[in-house]
Amino acid sequence: MQRYISEVESKFSNKSKFTNLAGKISYICVESFPSLGLLTALRFIEWANENPKGVVSLPTGKTPEFFIKYTNYIKKFWDLEKVQNLRDQYLKNVKKFPKFDNMRFVQIDEFYPISSRRTNSFNYYVNKYYIDGFGFNKENSLLIDCNKIKLYNNMHFEEVFRSNIVDLSLRNRTALNFQEEIAQKSIFLIDDWCTEYECKVRDLGGIGFFLGGIGPDGHIAFNVRGADRLSTTRLTETNFETQAASASDLGGIEISSKKLVITIGLGTICYNANVNAIIFAAGDAKAEVVKNAVESEISNVYPATVLQKLQNSRLYLTESASLRLSKSQEFLNQQYDFETGIIKNTLEQCQLKQKYLKKLINSELLENKFLSKTGKSYDEITRYVEEAIINRLNKGLVKLENCRFFHTGPHHDDIMLGLMPYINRLIKEPSNKHKFAVLTSGFTAVTNDFLLSFLKDLLIFVKDGQIQMLSYSDFFDSGYKLKWDKDVYHYLTKVASGDENERRRGVCHRLTRAIVDVYKTENVAEFLSRIMEMIDELENSHPGEKNSQNIQIVKGMLREFEEELVWAHYGVKVCDVKHLRLGFYTGDIFTERPERERDVIPVLNMLREEQPNIITVAFDPEGSGPDTHYKVLQAIAESLRMLSKEIDLSNVRVWGYRNVWYKFQPYEADVIVPVSLDQMAVFDSSFEKCYLSQVNASFPSYEHNGRFSDLAKKIWTNQLKDVQYILGKDYFFMNDHPLLRSAHGLLYFKDMSVEDFLKSARELEKSMEGF
Repeated sequence: MQRYISEVESKFSNKSKFTNLAGKISYICVESFPSLGLLTALRFIEWANENPKGVVSLPTGKTPEFFIKYTNYIKKFWDLEKVQNLRDQYLKNVKKFPKFDNMRFVQIDEFYPISSRRTNSFNYYVNKYYIDGFGFNKENSLLIDCNKIKLYNNMHFEEVFRSNIVDLSLRNRTALNFQEEIAQKSIFLIDDWCTEYECKVRDLGGIGFFLGGIGPDGHIAFNVRGADRLSTTRLTETNFETQAASASDLGGIEISSKKLVITIGLGTICYNANVNAIIFAAGDAKAEVVKNAVESEISNVYPATVLQKLQNSRLYLTESASLRLSKSQEFLNQQYDFETGIIKNTLEQCQLKQKYLKKLINSELLENKFLSKTGKSYDEITRYVEEAIINRLNKGLVKLENCRFFHTGPHHDDIMLGLMPYINRLIKEPSNKHKFAVLTSGFTAVTNDFLLSFLKDLLIFVKDGQIQMLSYSDFFDSGYKLKWDKDVYHYLTKVASGDENERRRGVCHRLTRAIVDVYKTENVAEFLSRIMEMIDELENSHPGEKNSQNIQIVKGMLREFEEELVWAHYGVKVCDVKHLRLGFYTGDIFTERPERERDVIPVLNMLREEQPNIITVAFDPEGSGPDTHYKVLQAIAESLRMLSKEIDLSNVRVWGYRNVWYKFQPYEADVIVPVSLDQMAVFDSSFEKCYLSQVNASFPSYEHNGRFSDLAKKIWTNQLKDVQYILGKDYFFMNDHPLLRSAHGLLYFKDMSVEDFLKSARELEKSMEGF
């Protein structure tokens, strides 16, 4: 198959560690998520310059953030020196920024039903970022507007589909009543619309430039696992992984699980045999689906394999997204230091053979190319790997004293999910001092329904005279600022006694203080009026819609209360749990970059005040996890750079932890900590009783249909299994140390000097320069 490699792709592939332009699907790897955006932006500009009347499909959601930002940046600052340098390097044949008004834009997909006026509809997104933002001509565009898709008797979808639920079984069964007859006839009209949409795409000659992400199940557009490779535009259901990934767009899994989608098909994408079909992916969570797409045979089980038959298909990947590809494995084995490489390959050989290391015979172990090239014998390899893992475990057993900890989390629950069992051990040593800081408000994790339920409870409690603080003479002046720790104590006391009603009243105590603080109410009547206004706003806004700023703050304050409850289990005072509410966190689909005065200085001031010798940080140096994670990482890194100019930080350690979004492998982590069943039980109970807004998992991980605490335990137990491949089960249950005997899970983290941490953070920051 003859493949065309563009100038942009050639330049990036020359700089890339992991590139394969000759596989079933060629791919190019870059070092970070922002770099992925730069590559896609430059390639799109290059293609648009060559195809001024081309047919384009571009993605929606959070993944295109840096693609959109870089494209707009290059357009706006075409003559700026930094952009000129980019042009000289990558776009020598592009003399002017291309115009898009003569191109044809094709919308890839849309939820159904959803109003195009809603800010979380893909139609709204396309109009905002591509039609208005890039300058595509709306008259030349094929858009999916649910409001304009004709239904029976010209009815609106809210009239036809009660509760916005579309029952596709009506395609194949008899309607049982008049309402179902209307719905059935409307479904067939939608099917006709989809076929007409498909025909319009094909009449254009098919798509010339397609850019899309790849879902956790491997889906392209909304062609989920199992989709027909010849599929066309259609109304269809999705699967749990896709619904979980869409939950944040729609206001919760409760909504996304009931939504259908209209999507172009795999056959639509591939109709034009010369289409430049580009899939981009970031993070190790995508590594398996990327491997399936590139190295599996074409199969409906792996939707992206359909791109193998296209000569101009391409995957643009971050390095971690490529880690399971064979070529990447070969390259990495040449780059790893001896310890990393020997642990990694020994573990992988055990997993491949499904045998513990002690059960592997010499030939089974040494058939691994990396291990055979070490020149080490079977006994030398096993002894070296066992000692390396035991050394990591021993670090996790060390009793630390007289340490000053500063624990940071991008969101509420991040610290808990990443390190809680170990922190609990450290807290028991009274000479250690702990401060906790959550750097963003976290209001997007609180659903409207959750806040509504407590606002309505609060009205009842006030009516029954059970919020006594409202009657205090100074409450609305200054009293609301006092005794926030009493709210925590009241709540946890009722957890102990099992009184559910009093627990809810405890939450309403904190909600009362939050409302008075945010709305500056001066008396009970005004306080009640504000509650009614909040209820009215929430009941008249659609799920996923951005709330007013005051409601955002109140939602965030409930999350802050939850965080205080968790650590109060172990005697941490409310004043030792800080809430920074950094300003880059706005609830918009694309949040801003951290700014020095707004986002860095508050962290710096806390570091100056606390003077910790151990700082814990959610560690995602590639920037491929939730965007809040790497933006918080950058704020912390910059504050440490500034602090290092004031004081000596050579004795300060940074512990990089990961949780349900981004995981360490045993060979990456420096410290391995045993987790016992009793620690898991406390962890589980704390999550369930304190993170009330998260118990029902409105925004779950695609890996697990349930609470994050359950997923964290699953990760810990799987990490124990990996280490047991090396050391055997008996190493644990026969160990002299009680913490190892009781271990039924393991958590990992990376112990770094400030200098090493800043080096990792700097690599990401360099890739983001220019905005």
